[in-house]
Amino acid sequence: MKPRTPLPLLAIFGIPLAIAFVTAAGLMTALLDDGLVDAVSWAALSVPVLAAVWAWRKRER
Repeated sequence: MKPRTPLPLLAIFGIPLAIAFVTAAGLMTALLDDGLVDAVSWAALSVPVLAAVWAWRKRER
Protein backbone atom coordinates (compact mmCIF):
# COMPACT_ATOMS: atom_id res chain seq x y z
CA MET A 1 0.00 0.00 0.00
CA LYS A 2 1.38 3.39 -1.01
CA PRO A 3 1.53 6.13 1.59
CA ARG A 4 -0.86 8.98 0.91
CA THR A 5 0.67 12.25 -0.13
CA PRO A 6 -0.61 15.17 1.89
CA LEU A 7 -2.78 17.72 0.13
CA PRO A 8 -1.34 21.19 -0.34
CA LEU A 9 -2.81 23.86 1.91
CA LEU A 10 -4.38 25.69 -1.02
CA ALA A 11 -6.34 22.56 -1.95
CA ILE A 12 -7.74 22.41 1.57
CA PHE A 13 -8.30 26.07 2.34
CA GLY A 14 -8.67 27.59 -1.16
CA ILE A 15 -12.46 27.73 -1.35
CA PRO A 16 -12.96 28.90 2.28
CA LEU A 17 -10.35 31.63 1.75
CA ALA A 18 -12.03 32.77 -1.44
CA ILE A 19 -15.39 32.92 0.35
CA ALA A 20 -13.79 34.88 3.19
CA PHE A 21 -12.20 37.42 0.81
CA VAL A 22 -15.45 37.90 -1.12
CA THR A 23 -17.37 38.37 2.13
CA ALA A 24 -14.82 40.88 3.45
CA ALA A 25 -15.00 42.79 0.17
CA GLY A 26 -18.79 42.80 0.42
CA LEU A 27 -18.65 44.20 3.94
CA MET A 28 -16.21 46.90 2.90
CA THR A 29 -18.25 47.94 -0.14
CA ALA A 30 -21.38 48.10 2.01
CA LEU A 31 -19.67 50.79 4.08
CA LEU A 32 -18.43 52.86 1.14
CA ASP A 33 -21.35 54.09 -0.91
CA ASP A 34 -25.00 53.72 -1.86
CA GLY A 35 -26.67 52.74 -5.10
CA LEU A 36 -24.90 50.28 -7.36
CA VAL A 37 -22.27 49.58 -4.72
CA ASP A 38 -25.02 48.30 -2.41
CA ALA A 39 -26.02 45.79 -5.07
CA VAL A 40 -22.39 44.62 -5.31
CA SER A 41 -22.21 44.22 -1.54
CA TRP A 42 -25.48 42.24 -1.46
CA ALA A 43 -24.17 39.95 -4.17
CA ALA A 44 -20.87 39.45 -2.35
CA LEU A 45 -22.58 38.83 0.99
CA SER A 46 -24.87 36.23 -0.55
CA VAL A 47 -21.89 34.03 -1.54
CA PRO A 48 -21.47 32.33 1.89
CA VAL A 49 -25.21 31.71 2.11
CA LEU A 50 -25.30 30.19 -1.36
CA ALA A 51 -22.25 28.05 -0.57
CA ALA A 52 -23.90 26.74 2.59
CA VAL A 53 -27.14 25.94 0.75
CA TRP A 54 -25.21 24.20 -2.02
CA ALA A 55 -23.27 22.08 0.49
CA TRP A 56 -26.44 21.25 2.42
CA ARG A 57 -28.29 20.14 -0.71
CA LYS A 58 -25.31 18.12 -1.91
CA ARG A 59 -25.06 16.35 1.45
CA GLU A 60 -28.73 15.33 1.37
CA ARG A 61 -28.31 13.43 -1.89
